[in-house]
Amino acid sequence: MARSGRRIHRAAAVALAAALTAGATACSNPGSGSAGGAKDSAVVGIATEPESLSPLLGFGKDGNSKIFDGLLAMGPDMQLKPALAAALPKVSPDGLTYTYTLRKGVTFSDGKPFTAEDVVFTYKTVLDPKTNNASRSELDAVKDVTAPGGDTVVFTLKYPYAPFAQRTVHPIVPRHVLAGQDVNTGPFTTRPVGTGPYLLSSWSKGEKLTFKANPSYWGGAPAVKKFTMAVIKDDDVRATRLRAGDLDGAILPPNLAEGFKGDKSRKTHAATTYDYRTVTLPTGNKVTGDLAVRRALDVAVDRKAMVDKILEGAGKPAYGPVPTDSEWFAKGTERTHDLDRAKQILDEAGWKPGGDGIRVKDGVRAEFPLWYPSGDKLRQDHALAYASDAKKAGISVKTQAGTWEVIEPRMKQDAVLAGGGSPGDPDFDQYLLLTSSLAGDGFNNMAWYDNPAVDQALVKGRQSGDKAVRKSAYETVQRELVKNPGYTFLTHIDHLYVVNDKWDGLSTQVEPHEHGLASGPWWNVEDWTPKK
Repeated sequence: MARSGRRIHRAAAVALAAALTAGATACSNPGSGSAGGAKDSAVVGIATEPESLSPLLGFGKDGNSKIFDGLLAMGPDMQLKPALAAALPKVSPDGLTYTYTLRKGVTFSDGKPFTAEDVVFTYKTVLDPKTNNASRSELDAVKDVTAPGGDTVVFTLKYPYAPFAQRTVHPIVPRHVLAGQDVNTGPFTTRPVGTGPYLLSSWSKGEKLTFKANPSYWGGAPAVKKFTMAVIKDDDVRATRLRAGDLDGAILPPNLAEGFKGDKSRKTHAATTYDYRTVTLPTGNKVTGDLAVRRALDVAVDRKAMVDKILEGAGKPAYGPVPTDSEWFAKGTERTHDLDRAKQILDEAGWKPGGDGIRVKDGVRAEFPLWYPSGDKLRQDHALAYASDAKKAGISVKTQAGTWEVIEPRMKQDAVLAGGGSPGDPDFDQYLLLTSSLAGDGFNNMAWYDNPAVDQALVKGRQSGDKAVRKSAYETVQRELVKNPGYTFLTHIDHLYVVNDKWDGLSTQVEPHEHGLASGPWWNVEDWTPKK
């Protein structure tokens, strides 16, 4: 769920009228991009924007930031490849030392050379407790980072953290620019300098981000010279602007993407993902904190119906953060939709139906609010379906829409239709989602989940270099979630993008929860070429 260092999309969704204004402002001005026009420009519609453009605060930490590069990058097959490093790292036999040799001749967009000291500065600043980076624990394994030579960087780890190389897709920032700034509030957060294929031209918050090609990019100057991301938070408005020709592409929910199926001038690109939708069940709430209620909801929900009706087949049921087709998924942890079993669990725990069918126990009515962000149709549809399923078991779920500014202060007591998911290693998502030490830490562990067996397994999975040991640890986590679900996981969602068919080179990766900005067919826009 990480979004600019947070686990959930932090950017607030707005009411329809505000979204219409933002959409029109972002897209109707011909100077804002070149939708339907020049082939060396592109305008795409996205749903959210970052809080900051500084990697020190979490921006682009999983790669594809466009402004920055990491030591390594992920290719279309999600295999690591060299970026600012000249080759993949050399790893010591004990798994505690990673040595990188840097690419020569790379410069930042201000013309200054990229050096090993920039790498050291980046990682040490992220690890500094004074830096406001909510994802710092993702680099917990790092003991030290040094630059023993002009083109060499060495990471020393506290323990053999198996997926460490994947963490080094983290963007590198220029020490010479940031050394004299407040890294939390300084100008770099909105006026970044990087080594990436694009430079930020302008950022009108709530409206658009505009980029221009970096002519001195070490990988070659991009053919798409101008790239604009229009921030349109309402799904319906995004689809309308695409149909009107104000956008060259957009991310859309399945039901809206379906409307472009017969359009021969556009193509729909589907990306498989780790992106899930889940309902947080806060332990501090008298209803959702009751184990019987949590277990009953876990089997009362009809996940397959959600995939079929809400996603129109573009996804699969979710039983935890790990997709069912992942090698890390624990077979046998699938939960069958069983309304009778849900009622039995509640009956045995003393939750008895009241006169209106809603259950009551010790004077407490089985009722709780469920929030979702305004303008997010997918979350709204999931919330309504969840409430319908829960009511059949005798639990009243009151769905409510709001901005994240309204929702966040209520998360300790109220349920939220949340999203998350990170491809690759299971540590990447599960630790932040479930470890009790991060309960209530912003958008980490939003359910305040506290399970000692899960905590122990997460540490074992994180600190072992033995894949068999790690696999066993993460299977333990998944089986514990069956016994004590802190969340009701609903679906894993395929991402759908509709794009004008005027470029070659478009593809998709396996995507995280965060999408539209760093992911989507434009993850490699620097490699696009105009069709002849």
